[in-house]
Amino acid sequence: MLPRAKEIVDASALKMQDAVDFLEEDLKNYRVGKATPAIFNGVSVDYYGTPTPLNQVAAINTPDAKTITIQPWERNMIAKIEKAILDANLGFTPSNNGEMIRCVVPALTEERRRELIKKAKAAGETTKVTIRGARRDAIDQLKKAQKNDGLSEDGEKEGEDELQKLTDKKVKEVDAIIAAKEKEILTV
Repeated sequence: MLPRAKEIVDASALKMQDAVDFLEEDLKNYRVGKATPAIFNGVSVDYYGTPTPLNQVAAINTPDAKTITIQPWERNMIAKIEKAILDANLGFTPSNNGEMIRCVVPALTEERRRELIKKAKAAGETTKVTIRGARRDAIDQLKKAQKNDGLSEDGEKEGEDELQKLTDKKVKEVDAIIAAKEKEILTV
């Protein structure tokens, strides 16, 4: 493949991989009935007037599959952390013993599992649209390069073929990620 076409395809590949990485990070935040510290990734605590991620003001651990413990670095943060967890609307009712906060992860109902699967599939479709958009933009760049930069017609076609292969590969990757998440959600 010609250097200009390869440059365009590589830039598109990075955008596609970013979309897949974002999907994987997003799916980690789904509460699927077992304790994981990643559930609290989106929770911010008011730390002396500054919104701060929970994992920067406390240690988050999972002593067993159904319990998450949060050990604040400063004892006076317990009430603020509890408020942040309640405000995040994660479905937990935090309780504390004066030194640490415990959150028991409730079992998922069948209805909630179906909602999570629907949400995961929607996120997967959004990621696929992003991947296809990156392909479309790269094809437009290849056509402009052929017109303006002297890229040969064969070079453009070769770049388009490579983009299609890359797009198909990333779409299959997204399907596999969603299928794995669906299996995880349905596992009781």
